Amino acid sequence: MGKLDGKVAVITGGTSGMALAGAKLFVEEGAHVFITGRRKDALDEAVDVIGHNVTGVQGDSANLADLDKLFETVKQEKGALDVLWASAGAGGPSKLGEITEEHFDAAFSVNARGTLFTVQKALPLFNDGGSILMTGSNASLRGYPDFSVYAASKAVLPAYARVWVAELRDRKIRVNVLTPGQVATPMMEAVLTEEMKAQFESVIPRRAMGRPEEIASAALFLASDDSGYVNGRELVVDGGTTVI
Repeated sequence: MGKLDGKVAVITGGTSGMALAGAKLFVEEGAHVFITGRRKDALDEAVDVIGHNVTGVQGDSANLADLDKLFETVKQEKGALDVLWASAGAGGPSKLGEITEEHFDAAFSVNARGTLFTVQKALPLFNDGGSILMTGSNASLRGYPDFSVYAASKAVLPAYARVWVAELRDRKIRVNVLTPGQVATPMMEAVLTEEMKAQFESVIPRRAMGRPEEIASAALFLASDDSGYVNGRELVVDGGTTVI
C-alpha cells in the first residue's frame, strides 16, 4: 500500500530536478500527478520518464491564465485534489549594485507572486485534510553573497504558511515549506560556476550536494499522512549547512 494511494497531486515546475524526482515518487506511492512546465518538449519528456498516472499541463506559474488552465484540467480529469507542491521557481546571482528590475521581477514573479496565486487558485478544488507544500531555499536563511534578491523572494514563503495555517484550519488543510539546501539539479548547474559550486560544497558537512531524490523523500513526508501533525513549519533539508 502506497503512502498516497488514491490521492491527486499537483506539482508545478515538475519537469526536472527535485520536483521531477518528487513526481516519480508520488506516482510510485499511488498518486495521480499533474505536472507543469513552460517548455512543451521538457514537459513531454518528463511525462515519458514518469510513465503512468501523470498528466502534463504546459504553463508558466507566474501567468494567472496558465494557472486557470492547470486547475481546470485537474477539475475536468479528477474533480478534486489532495496535494499541492508549489515548486516552480526562478532566480540566480545578482550582486548588490548591479541588480536590475529584470532580476527582481524574474525572481519575485515566480517565487512570491506565482506561488501565492498557485495556492489560491487550487483551493476551490482541495479536499479537506489535504496538504500544501512550497519549495523554499536555504539561501533565505544564510547570507550567500550575490543572492539577496533570490533569497528575499523565497523568504516570503514561511510567512505565507504561517498565515494560511490559520486561515485554513477549519478545512484541516496543512501548509508547510520544504527548504532544500544545495542540490545537484539542472537549474543549479545552469547558474553556478565551478568556483561557486566548490564554495557551496565546502560548507556542507558531508562536502557533497544533495540529490533530487533526497528532497523528493522529504516532499513525500510532507504530502502524506506521515506528517499529519506537522503544520506551518519550514522543513530544512540541507545536510546541516545552516546549523554550523
